[in-house]
Amino acid sequence: MMNSKIPAEIAGAVLSVDLGALRSNYSLLAKKAGKAGCGAAIKGDAYGLGLAPVASVLWDAGCRNFFVARPKEGEDVRKLLPNAVIYVLDGLYPGQAEYYAGHALRPALISLEQAREWSTFSQHLGKSLPCALHLDTGINRIGFSVEDFKAVTEVDALRSSLNITLLISHLACADDPDHPLNKKQLLRFSNARAKLPGVPASLANSSGIFLGKNYTHDLVRPGIALYGGNPTPGKKNPMKPVATLAGTVLQVRDVKKGETVGYSATWKASCDSRIAMLGAGYRDGIPRMLSSRQPNGPSQVFAGGRRCPIVGRVSMDMMGIDVTELPSSKIPPGSRAEIFGRHIPVDEAAAWAGTISYELLTRLGSRYARVYLDASQAHNGSGNKSKNKSGES
Repeated sequence: MMNSKIPAEIAGAVLSVDLGALRSNYSLLAKKAGKAGCGAAIKGDAYGLGLAPVASVLWDAGCRNFFVARPKEGEDVRKLLPNAVIYVLDGLYPGQAEYYAGHALRPALISLEQAREWSTFSQHLGKSLPCALHLDTGINRIGFSVEDFKAVTEVDALRSSLNITLLISHLACADDPDHPLNKKQLLRFSNARAKLPGVPASLANSSGIFLGKNYTHDLVRPGIALYGGNPTPGKKNPMKPVATLAGTVLQVRDVKKGETVGYSATWKASCDSRIAMLGAGYRDGIPRMLSSRQPNGPSQVFAGGRRCPIVGRVSMDMMGIDVTELPSSKIPPGSRAEIFGRHIPVDEAAAWAGTISYELLTRLGSRYARVYLDASQAHNGSGNKSKNKSGES
């Protein structure tokens, strides 16, 4: 969370968040989910885009079920959305049942120990506090083992003392529709679901929604697709870009053939060149792996109407791009170059850095000016809106 607003005029880079595109993405995913409800994963400060504006737009779009990772994230959401249903995917932290209950958070319980603690605390309060059960069906991260799940569902005293409002699991390979683990996980989840008749079930993440109706169950919980990431790798992205990161041009300088740019002199000009320096670096979450030794990429930004290669090392506060092919009038100091957004898809930029869009978004730094485009304005195809607002995230 940022503590103060940073004016765009004095920012090394500007992060624009298109709340209208976010709303559109939620609507598309809700429609794709068919009869299932559509929740939203807003952990990690809404994947780095700002919890308050994102949560508010999703609520207005009809979302009622929200998923966070940490209990403190749940508290922050509760302050914003008093009537939301909030699940904490980490489960129940030991000794913190009172904290969860105080903020009306629903732990996604992951073990017998957590189930017993939540049950004991609920009985102490004389209330049937809601929770989810998180079954590990094959990703092998956190969650009930199949054996422990049988125990919690077959021990009548424990089962009857838990107000289970959701059964969840998580797909390991949903972005690969043909991976055999998808069907294995689906079968294990279906078997577990039969032990909890009447309890709503949720298996599908962003990519899982696109695996078909067998995977959507009662509630889907998209994350990266809401924010513009492609849930169908290898196919055209059905989602609209939500985040645009644009670096401010600090200076444009002439570099003679044979001269180098940046630390360790890793990039050498193959001809007389013009290099623009942008005010964004790894302190701002720009991966150092975007650094280029090659004359023409592959890492690029979009400036002056065309893609321009990143040159030299990405440093703490800045990065260089080759603007030799652009007229000077197209890239003056103070203008901006898109690092990712409408012209450089976030998934493409992430791939150049050897990572994924999740990491690129959640690493966004605190020195950006953040501009939230008004969700009430329709996207007109050019990326422009008639209204915008700047604010904290």
